[in-house]
Amino acid sequence: MFTGLIEAIGIVKDAPLTSGGTPALVVQSGYQGLQSGESVAVNGVCLTVVAADGDTLRMDIGPETARVTTLGDLWPGARVNLERAMLADGRFGGHLVQGHVDGVGVVDEIRDKDWARWISLRYPQALAPFLIHRGAVAVDGVSLTVARLDEERFDVMVVPFTWTHTNLSRLAAGDRVNLECDMVGKYVVRALQTTRRDLTGADVAKTQEP
Repeated sequence: MFTGLIEAIGIVKDAPLTSGGTPALVVQSGYQGLQSGESVAVNGVCLTVVAADGDTLRMDIGPETARVTTLGDLWPGARVNLERAMLADGRFGGHLVQGHVDGVGVVDEIRDKDWARWISLRYPQALAPFLIHRGAVAVDGVSLTVARLDEERFDVMVVPFTWTHTNLSRLAAGDRVNLECDMVGKYVVRALQTTRRDLTGADVAKTQEP
């Protein structure tokens, strides 16, 4: 479990292919003392540390992870957002983040407004039920608030501290980012689906003819 508060920016040192053809990510993390088996979110994707040498971490990327996230696009020298798994007695400063990416968004526009940056993102239509105005969303692992929402895109406002302490400052129009919607909202939608209730509260399962 994570909170979407980025702890460090890592540098991709290598993205070689393992003997099985699965990408393996090597990141200079700034962390010391991590052990094999620990979880680290890389651009919002929960990965397992398979080897650690000082502050350099090696993490395998499964074929499905490479397919449904942006990690397969990384190159040596790329900067990635990092967050270690949260301790059970830690403080929730962001929101509940699993590190399970729901889809990939595309940066539509970045603009300055007053003292902040606004990022407009196009999102997959499959995520529409899980995005709400003023709700939480993780963008490349960063906990943000949906400040504006329409049928094709949403906006997030990024304060200066977050802008300078994450890799969001390196984004440009056309870049792809990992999106994870709020976990609570996903459970609500799933509960509605499994109980077969429509949005009016009617129990569809009971009103249908046998």
